[in-house]
Amino acid sequence: MKTGMLLAYIAVMAGVTYLIRMLPLTVFQKKIKNRFIRSFLYYIPYAVLGAMTFPAILYSTGSVYSALAGLAVGTAAGLAVFRALPLEKIKKLVYAFMLVMGCYILITG
Repeated sequence: MKTGMLLAYIAVMAGVTYLIRMLPLTVFQKKIKNRFIRSFLYYIPYAVLGAMTFPAILYSTGSVYSALAGLAVGTAAGLAVFRALPLEKIKKLVYAFMLVMGCYILITG
């Protein structure tokens, strides 16, 4: 690959990344007062991360059984951490997980 094309690709990726991060700042200049929208936007990063991670967990190995075993171990570790967290934090994480699963079901059909 030539250096000029590589620099063009990097410039396009940088521009797209910049636009994605700057558009919400320019579109929503006032403070969002709607409680539902604010809480929804609060959980979006968790939902996106989960929607990208969950399918990767299921298809990370050649066998579904080993992937489910890894998911079980990760879930057990997560539950152990939950026991150390305050109840309000656990509720927020559960809501985020439900949002992630809903997004995953909508995406995969």
